[in-house]
Amino acid sequence: MSNHQHTLIIDGTSGISGDMTVAALLDLGASEEHLREQLATLPVDGFTIAVTRANKHGIDACDFDVQLAEELENHDHDMAWLYGNEAAAEHMHEHEHHHHDHDEHEHEHCHEHDHEGHHHAHHHHHRSLADVTAIIDGSRLSDGAKRRALAIFSVLADAEAKAHGKTPETVMFHEVGAVDSIVDVCSVAICLDDLGIEDIVVESLSEGHGTIRCAHGLMPIPVPAVVNLCQAGNIALTPAPVAGELVTPTGAAIVTALRTSEHLPARYHIEAVGYGAGKRPYEGCSGTLRCLLVDVDA
Repeated sequence: MSNHQHTLIIDGTSGISGDMTVAALLDLGASEEHLREQLATLPVDGFTIAVTRANKHGIDACDFDVQLAEELENHDHDMAWLYGNEAAAEHMHEHEHHHHDHDEHEHEHCHEHDHEGHHHAHHHHHRSLADVTAIIDGSRLSDGAKRRALAIFSVLADAEAKAHGKTPETVMFHEVGAVDSIVDVCSVAICLDDLGIEDIVVESLSEGHGTIRCAHGLMPIPVPAVVNLCQAGNIALTPAPVAGELVTPTGAAIVTALRTSEHLPARYHIEAVGYGAGKRPYEGCSGTLRCLLVDVDA
């Protein structure tokens, strides 16, 4: 009789981001209730989460959205700000209008996280690795989830430090230090822990082209942090016919920190499939992250 091993295969043909990964893991069967309970122990406030369904290029997918208080809002999904494209702005406005209607109908029972009794971190977007570590350590996440979340932020700090000529201890996170990114990373760690996944296979990641605006101005795609993460993690990139960023720093950090193999198993049985929806509307790719939960024949 063959021995079976629980493995996650991440299909990066449409790129990867933090929220797409969380959504795909929830679609695989990770408990939304458990995720909410765990996130409620994070010593930060000003956010809620919504888990809905979305149709991306004909694919039914799970959508995970970290909704921020007004003072914490950022430009992560603002196509006009990211790419300086007015047509994209109009497209995104229509997309958000329908998306929000969808949320109101299907998730009217989403509640604000209860953080009573916890020390809340200050509302700012620029955090050091020590700041983020304190937030994660101050939660009641499992040891395994904390370890994975800290590993993701550790490789992010290394990549950002290299890009800015600083040390991991002194570099300041901008976008990836924001509340929504912290929630995304912790959610990935919580869901992986909940699903009992140890081995993670990612063959390669598809990336678009062009430029994108971030905290430091317009940057070429892939942005410096993604370049450094892919170099550090020996991640193969496949050019995609997409004008825009498919691989975010958080997505690249997840792969760099947690991937255990770049080679597909020689033989496996699919136990479950999950699709995570991306927020940015691009032509030329599905805009979904597919994850397979498989049993590997040893």
